[in-house]
Amino acid sequence: MELRQLRYFVKVVESGGMGRAAAELGTSTSTLSQQISSLESELSTRLLQRRATGVTPTESGLAFFRQAQLILRQVENASTLAQQARLSGSVSVGLAQTTGAMLSVPFMLAMRERYPAIRLHIIEGLSAQLLSLLTTRRIDLAMVFDEEAARRLSAVPVLREQLFLIGRADLPGMPGGTQIELQQIERLPLLVPSVTHTLHTLIFDAMRKIGATPHIAAEIDGLSILLKAVRAGVGASIQPGSAIAGLNDPGLAVLKINKPRIVRTSLLASLADDELSPAAVAARVVLSSVARSLVVNGAWQGATVVDP
Repeated sequence: MELRQLRYFVKVVESGGMGRAAAELGTSTSTLSQQISSLESELSTRLLQRRATGVTPTESGLAFFRQAQLILRQVENASTLAQQARLSGSVSVGLAQTTGAMLSVPFMLAMRERYPAIRLHIIEGLSAQLLSLLTTRRIDLAMVFDEEAARRLSAVPVLREQLFLIGRADLPGMPGGTQIELQQIERLPLLVPSVTHTLHTLIFDAMRKIGATPHIAAEIDGLSILLKAVRAGVGASIQPGSAIAGLNDPGLAVLKINKPRIVRTSLLASLADDELSPAAVAARVVLSSVARSLVVNGAWQGATVVDP
């Protein structure tokens, strides 16, 4: 008895017909029928009742079907465990502060569950810094925002984030409502990252396109300090949903910027496949999967998945 025969038999029962099962398995109906007949001969019992409308399992066939399903699941689990046990070593992953605030812990938990023998090294930094670390082979992969620079590496867009205005509701000049136009914040004191930050470029480009000049109260590169300053009423800031997740501050207003929308694309960049270890390849798949799951589950405010 071969595993192939078990898979064939299970598929025939699940499909209810030889033709449908053969199409799904990518084989011929005659081959499938021969394998099932061989299985019945070996077991000395009829497993299927063949009718013009399809096939149904006999009483013996139904009992065999249940055990065959169990065996195939056990084989699959054994294969998965063996694969996971093979994957070990360390992987260096770069995350920007805003992305890391949303993605880092779910990613680490998923890696611990799927590949417990892989040791992660998480590096937090600006997108430009992470790209530099990648090009000098000092990290394996990173979530970055510079589409032009990322083209020099193996990079795939994963998601797009809409930006929001956040600030104390009682900050002078802070608009009301839930949605605003960018023009409304021209005179609002803004707290922004420095010019080396992708977010800085996005904000200034958007303001320039509408003929507006932002009023910069301070440039702050640390997300933690920036959010503290926002809470204290020093100014407002324009940030992605990943940066404001978990703030839970009733005194803060979060407003969607709709005219024009400002969108940041997150790309998963890495070394070329032939330079990545199997552990790094596995981490890349998990990182992309976790990011997409957070968006689909509604945990990543203002983000949409980029179709692969």
